[in-house]
Amino acid sequence: MYNDITGIILSGGKSTRMGTNKSLLKLGGQTVIERIVNLMKQLFSRVVLSTNNFDEYSFLDLEKFEDIHTGVGPIGGIHSGLFHSKTEKNFIISCDIPLMTIDVIEYLLEYITDRPITIAKADGYVQQLCGVYSKSLLNEIEKIISQSEMEIRNSEQKKRKCSVLKLVETANAEIIDVEKEYAYYKPETFFNMNRPDEYEAIKQKL
Repeated sequence: MYNDITGIILSGGKSTRMGTNKSLLKLGGQTVIERIVNLMKQLFSRVVLSTNNFDEYSFLDLEKFEDIHTGVGPIGGIHSGLFHSKTEKNFIISCDIPLMTIDVIEYLLEYITDRPITIAKADGYVQQLCGVYSKSLLNEIEKIISQSEMEIRNSEQKKRKCSVLKLVETANAEIIDVEKEYAYYKPETFFNMNRPDEYEAIKQKL
């Protein structure tokens, strides 16, 4: 159990491709969000939920925090989670990764690095919404959000989502190729479900 690391669950997406709130879909008798919450509570003494939908998650016994900067995508949830965290080190996970395991999270947590972000590259992608984030990133995140909002005002375009990958790049994140470096990695541990067919695929896996 980690007392000096906060577990932060992101559940702020609109689930437009799924057609319904994907975190409330059932897998093995419990909702996807409950699977993630139970996983995180096995590791961290404090687990919080970053969401703008308090009513939908009233059944969860968790502290909940809204985005301070709205309409900017996942980076807004990361910012809010870090802002309300009381620890320097934090583990952030999206609500749509139901195959995640304790051993992979612990591998990322225990990886020795002095960089402010530790995330994995797996299954062909950089998995930026599941990893270790330092509270010291708050200023850099606010700069990215402000720059994006300024660009939008100047271009008169519709509000864009800030890319978490921009934060990953500017923070010089530690990106671990877990398929090569972690001997016990199982393919598709980071599999996230966005569409009905992906939900059905995960049900078959479980």
